[in-house]
Amino acid sequence: MFKIAILGPESTGKSTLTKALAEHFDSHYVTEYAREYVENLKVPYNFNDICNIAQIQIEQELYFEKNPTSQFVFFDTELIITKVWFDFKYAKVPDFLIERLNVGFFDLYLLCTPDLTWEPDPLREHGSDREFFFDWYKREIELIGKPYCIVSGVDYQRQENAVKCISSFFKLVTIYE
Repeated sequence: MFKIAILGPESTGKSTLTKALAEHFDSHYVTEYAREYVENLKVPYNFNDICNIAQIQIEQELYFEKNPTSQFVFFDTELIITKVWFDFKYAKVPDFLIERLNVGFFDLYLLCTPDLTWEPDPLREHGSDREFFFDWYKREIELIGKPYCIVSGVDYQRQENAVKCISSFFKLVTIYE
């Protein structure tokens, strides 16, 4: 089973793309747990809330490590975004998160560009900083040395570009294995 993470700044179509790719490849996907968690809070989130989110993200990864379900599994966001959020908001990142990122769970990252129109939402905080976060996510992927594709395009074009990237990458892996 190949594990693919979809990440990018806020309002870059990650959730839509994740679902579309899972459907296209007849595979499973994991929703963005942080959104669900924060939506259910009665007070503003804090450092411990982000730790709880990270722990659940790790549990989701571990589940699919132990229970492969299909050729692919797509994750709507992952620990790099959580790491960046810790660093940006609190200027510290828990060791357990760094350790898990160094495991190298994902086979491929799809990094969504901020070329879609910003859609306000009560949980989104940084509409004017999307390029800043895009660059930061890119550096973090490069830091862990994992392959990635930059995915752009509006509407169906974004999905088509992601499918081309995935198909191309996994053909190369098959040829050289």
